[in-house]
Amino acid sequence: MRGPMSKNGEVFRVWLGFTLVDDSPEGRHICGRLGPLDVGPCTFEEHMMQALIVAAYLVVLGILALYGFHRAHLLYLYWRHRRNVRVVGQPFQELPRVTIQLPTFNEMYVAERLCDAVAKLDYPKDKLEIQLLDDSTDETQTILRNKATQLQAQGFDVSYLHRTDRTGYKAGALEAGHKVAKGDYLMVFDADFMPTPGILKQLIHYFTDEKVGMVQARWGHLNRDYSMLTKVQSLMLDGHFAIEHIARNRSGRFFNFNGTAGIWRKEAIVDAGGWQHDTVTEDMDLSFRAQIKGWEFIYVPEALAPAEVPCEMNSFKTQQFRWAKGSAQTAKKLLPMVLRAKLPFKVKLEAVFHLTNNFAYLFLIILAFLQLPNMLLRRKMDDPELLLLDVPLFLATSGSIVLFYLTTHRVLYGSFWGAVKRLPMMMALGIGLSVNNTLAVIQGLFGKDMEFVRTPKHGVTLNTQGWKKKKYRAGKMFHSLFEFGLGVYFVVTIGLAVFTGSWASIPFLLLFMVGFLYVGSLSLFQLR
Repeated sequence: MRGPMSKNGEVFRVWLGFTLVDDSPEGRHICGRLGPLDVGPCTFEEHMMQALIVAAYLVVLGILALYGFHRAHLLYLYWRHRRNVRVVGQPFQELPRVTIQLPTFNEMYVAERLCDAVAKLDYPKDKLEIQLLDDSTDETQTILRNKATQLQAQGFDVSYLHRTDRTGYKAGALEAGHKVAKGDYLMVFDADFMPTPGILKQLIHYFTDEKVGMVQARWGHLNRDYSMLTKVQSLMLDGHFAIEHIARNRSGRFFNFNGTAGIWRKEAIVDAGGWQHDTVTEDMDLSFRAQIKGWEFIYVPEALAPAEVPCEMNSFKTQQFRWAKGSAQTAKKLLPMVLRAKLPFKVKLEAVFHLTNNFAYLFLIILAFLQLPNMLLRRKMDDPELLLLDVPLFLATSGSIVLFYLTTHRVLYGSFWGAVKRLPMMMALGIGLSVNNTLAVIQGLFGKDMEFVRTPKHGVTLNTQGWKKKKYRAGKMFHSLFEFGLGVYFVVTIGLAVFTGSWASIPFLLLFMVGFLYVGSLSLFQLR
């Protein structure tokens, strides 16, 4: 389509979707305008490349904004339903027998601490069975065998079950314990937890409703103030437990057992198909299968189970990798089942976002690579119309994060200030994890590896304690070099932004730079 032209190579102004042919003696050039972006005389290939860059940038930002809208919707559901507290109907007249399952694998620094905490549970000994489900290959075996003997001498019903064949990993250990469990209710604690004494009584009475299949407690943090990394992790976990769980559970959506600090009705596990190990997030997998079957789940945030969060970067990335990979595997396995099930549309839609939430990291990586070319193209803009698209999309993504975690901190700790101090670093850390979690999602969708790689626990809760001389280490992650390289890429990008005067881009670019440099450099340094 033709429009006004200049024969002297002047900039032509046409909207995206229109082309303009320059019939000047210098040659035929197709010139274009990407929204309000003057691209000037250019070849068709150059024009298409510029159009693709801007289109890709907006599409990716739009997808991330969609997940941002979902986070904002969870916040809305929280405020709307936060008072819909599920109360216990008729408590048990006689407390039922409960089996406490403690799955462990090489946990020499925390195993005894866990057993001592379980022994302090406010529950009759004759109604309590403790299963030490140990797959360890190191000194943890001796520690737990001795601890089992001590607890038996104190009158506890304790069984030590050791497997030399780790088939199924944690899921396999839980299934093995399930087969011989004496209790009709099974409570699980991972090795890094220290449950509060009253937690069992806070949860068990919900099972007088025969439709209830699982009751979940809230995680606390034993070493929240150990370092900036643990402070940021704690804020991220708080958002999940203080907002997401309440929003989903009290609005009638699905939410998931978190692998620990929850009680299952044995019948619900059997009815849902038992513990399966074709994903590395056996907790999420069983949760969705049970809820599809019609079992009700209840979340009790007042019941608290403090735990140790990873105090070094590579352990944290190992944990995040397993969670992201497992959620992708579960999405691949169960989303078709969810969509075919006779469930309300709101439940299906929330399940789609819940199971695909980690897919956003893939688009975050793409967005990172598009920052430099997009910024350079923006230098040619005459008018601000295109900002009418990407500014709202950016605000939907980042603004929802800010509101979400400000609310989280206010709900749990009574103020906004702690979140305000940690939010920039938390957002940067989320960006820095995008390489790690993108690889995890890709493995989850297309890989065959089902190995459960545990998070090393060091028993570190105080600032005066160190982890460097501990025996356990996370595996080497060679993509840490790539993360550091992306940090350097953003150093260069910020330099170009300063050189070209693209000042509005710099705060956004700084988040990417800090995130990738922090995650990459700390990972490499701590490997030493």
